[in-house]
Amino acid sequence: MTSFGERLQTAVASRGRLCVGIDPHAELLEAWGLDATAAGARELGLRAVEAAAGRVAVVKPQVAFFERHGAAGFSALEDVMRAARDAGLLVIADAKRGDIGSTMRAYAEAWLTPGSPLEADALTVSPYLGAAGLAATAQLAARHGKGLFVLAATSNPEGAAVQRSTIASGVPLAADIAARVRDWDAAAPGWHAFGVVIGATVARADFGLTDDLLRDVPVLAPGFGAQGARLADAAGLFGALAPHVLASASRSILSAGPAGLAQAIDNHVSELEA
Repeated sequence: MTSFGERLQTAVASRGRLCVGIDPHAELLEAWGLDATAAGARELGLRAVEAAAGRVAVVKPQVAFFERHGAAGFSALEDVMRAARDAGLLVIADAKRGDIGSTMRAYAEAWLTPGSPLEADALTVSPYLGAAGLAATAQLAARHGKGLFVLAATSNPEGAAVQRSTIASGVPLAADIAARVRDWDAAAPGWHAFGVVIGATVARADFGLTDDLLRDVPVLAPGFGAQGARLADAAGLFGALAPHVLASASRSILSAGPAGLAQAIDNHVSELEA
């Protein structure tokens, strides 16, 4: 079985490092002339998939903006993710699930089991109930050729107090989490199947997230576009890590509207890969 890391590395080599976020929040739906309903979220999501197919390697639906519509929203999300995977896109479900024991296993089975209605290629997860509690999730993901992106240093300022706090060994908590994630797939011949989330607007050195620590570990980097970071600065922000950083942008693309999506994606790709 081909690992998620191998599939991601191949896809990025072919179609670049831009990750298109699919975030059908109410204001955006209104700007598109769509109702703030599950049907509106589905329409926006499918249009985004159509524009992204063949242009980028990865899309990232934000689960919350579908979940808020209840069962109908989850049905819409299933349709969007299925369409994306059928179009050859890798899908990262941005659900940020995090728990312990059987609860975390159930989350993993929902999002990472082949044939599941919510099947994605990778899932964002939170380690802040204890990173060790995600080890079984990583094992399940590996068994099915799936991936995880584990929150390490997030772009929300209030997260830094926890993520930069030091553990008994004296290293920042974020760095300890990243080391555990790296070690889950330490024998990978290329890109690891398990990555970390590092906001493009944070100073990663303050979190102990060095180039050496994250060698061959994929990085999902939100914060580009509307959140303030410039795609043109990605190489400077991430240095040696830049070749395996997925630069995620959503509002700066989706705000172009349905008619402008394809051109907006092309413009973002050009800026990132210049």
